[in-house]
Amino acid sequence: MDYDFQKGEVLLINKPSGWTSFDVVNKIRFLLRGHTGIRKIKVGHAGTLDPLATGLLILCTGKFTKKIEEFQGLEKEYTGTFFIGSTTPSFDRETEIDQKYETRHINEEMLHGTTKQFIGVIDQVPPVFSAIWVKGKRAYKLARDKEEVKLPARKVTVHSFDLTNVDLPEVAFRISCSKGTYIRSIARDFGKALKSGAYLNSLYRTKIGSFNVEDALTIDQFENIIRPQNVS
Repeated sequence: MDYDFQKGEVLLINKPSGWTSFDVVNKIRFLLRGHTGIRKIKVGHAGTLDPLATGLLILCTGKFTKKIEEFQGLEKEYTGTFFIGSTTPSFDRETEIDQKYETRHINEEMLHGTTKQFIGVIDQVPPVFSAIWVKGKRAYKLARDKEEVKLPARKVTVHSFDLTNVDLPEVAFRISCSKGTYIRSIARDFGKALKSGAYLNSLYRTKIGSFNVEDALTIDQFENIIRPQNVS
């Protein structure tokens, strides 16, 4: 397949766990420089995934970086698991459990019924451990420095929220939502609605608009595809 990375390409990458979205961007830029002979190339991503999350990340190169905002606005779909009965400061496994809650009152009917509270336009407070800018710094940096961070609620849209498996203390879900929705915040609020606690145990982004993770490449696969272009 012939690529024109400077004119512009849309790359679908399956992000590995432990990498930030910027790690992926930097790696792809490094590979392009190393295997194509391009010295200067624009590369950007169209929607952050948390370091512990995996799945679909859209990258744009060259002149197609102008399309990033367009892709960011597309509906997104995620699958993953919530851990019921405990909370963490970051709302996921990045930080240690800070509190445990009772779960004996929770049954499967209650779990499925509670999802309905989160469908539609909702007010959501983002996690303090997030990349939102506050006073010129990322919120997560302030939170890690033990500084008080207050983030205002924002309106987001959850198109669908289904539990695909219940095996307490874990429940598996599939969520379709708008730009700016934090699944970690849904985990926290879902736990509160159950009169308990919850945090995000795993997250996998499966779709962005019509783009599907099944069509995405691992970083190694991408490198193998572009390596032959180094020889001409």
